[in-house]
Amino acid sequence: MARGDQIYVFQKFLNFEGVYQHHGIDCGDGSVIHYRKKTETIERNSMATFALGETKIYVKQYSVCLIPDVVIRRAESRLGERQYNLIFNNCEHFANWCKTGKNESQQVKDFIPVISNTNIEGLYEAIKQALQGAKQDDTTQLLNQALSDLRVVWDEIQPKYKQELKEINAWQQVAIQAIKNNREDLARAALMRKRNYEKSATEKKAKLDQLAKMTETLIRNRVNWQQT
Repeated sequence: MARGDQIYVFQKFLNFEGVYQHHGIDCGDGSVIHYRKKTETIERNSMATFALGETKIYVKQYSVCLIPDVVIRRAESRLGERQYNLIFNNCEHFANWCKTGKNESQQVKDFIPVISNTNIEGLYEAIKQALQGAKQDDTTQLLNQALSDLRVVWDEIQPKYKQELKEINAWQQVAIQAIKNNREDLARAALMRKRNYEKSATEKKAKLDQLAKMTETLIRNRVNWQQT
C-alpha cells in the first residue's frame, strides 16, 4: 500500500461473510479517509478503525488514475460530508471518485440484479433519499444514474417475464392436446404448471409496472430540472 492508493477490506453484508467491500483512500501516514459505516460520514481514521478487525487489506489496481497528491486533496475536500446512500453515494463511489473522478460503484452494478428479485420500493426509496440530499448541480447526474440503474433492473426482469408468457401458452396447448387424447391426468398436470407460471408472471408484471412508473417520474423530474 502507498499514499493515494484506493484500499478495501471485505466486510459482512446482512448474514453473509466477505461479500461487501469497504473502500477508502490510504493517506500514507497510517490513516485512511473513507465513508465510515458507523457514522455515515466521510472521516479520517486510523487504519485499524477503517479495517474493522480485518487483517487483510487490498489495493484496487488501475491502469489509469489520478496522481497521489490529487487523490488525497480530493478526499480531504469532502471530509465531514454526510450524504451516504447505498445506491448512489457509498464508500466505493467516494473512493472511486477520489482516484479516477468517476462516481461509480461496481458493487452496486453487481447488486442491482439481486434487487430485481426483492424489493422495488426499496430501490425507489434509495433514489428519493439520494435526490433529496443532493445539491442542485448534482441532481441531473443522479437522475441519469437512477434511470440507468432502473434500466438494468428492467432488463433483468422483462426477458424472464416474456419467457413465462410463452410457457403459459405452451402449457395451455399441452393441456388442450391432453384432453383431446383423453388424458385428464396429463391435462391437470399441465394446467398446474400453467398456474405456477401465471403466478410468477403476475408478480413480474407488477414489478415491471412499478419500474415503468418510476422511470416516467424520473424522466419528468429530469426534464423539469433541465428547464429550471
